[in-house]
Amino acid sequence: MSDESSALRHFLEAQRAGVPAILQGLTEDQLRTPVLPSGWTPLGLVEHLGHAERHWFQEVAQGTAKPLPWTDEPTTAETAFTSNHPTPEVMAFYRTQCELSDAVLASTPLDARPLGRHDEDIEDEITDLRWIVLHMIEETARHLGHLDTARELLDGRTGLSPR
Repeated sequence: MSDESSALRHFLEAQRAGVPAILQGLTEDQLRTPVLPSGWTPLGLVEHLGHAERHWFQEVAQGTAKPLPWTDEPTTAETAFTSNHPTPEVMAFYRTQCELSDAVLASTPLDARPLGRHDEDIEDEITDLRWIVLHMIEETARHLGHLDTARELLDGRTGLSPR
């Protein structure tokens, strides 16, 4: 594994580790409580991160994805970033998607072109697996900030992400 690949994997894993660390100790009600006007919940954000891992590393990088563990429900403005699934299933889904992403990283060169597509305006920017890893570091870090804020609003606790 190259130094670059090791560094990217290290920073991605560091961001991912913050997800369960920040949520540890929240009650079921707190995990499902929207604390900001947009209505997202901490558990819904974890499910979103699992879908992002699946989308970018499987659908985009590899061109195919393993089936979801549940039927994907239609998302509306009111249900985006929420979850109706049991908490242990959502947390397992996130862990599994991260493991599958790690398998792609272990078996695919960083300069490999994506075999699938991302259906948005940024399609031309997605040049290789390196871009995908950097995007997922950014995506996960941004949402960790959201989870930090939610945790503070829910119970006042801060600084829960691993160092």
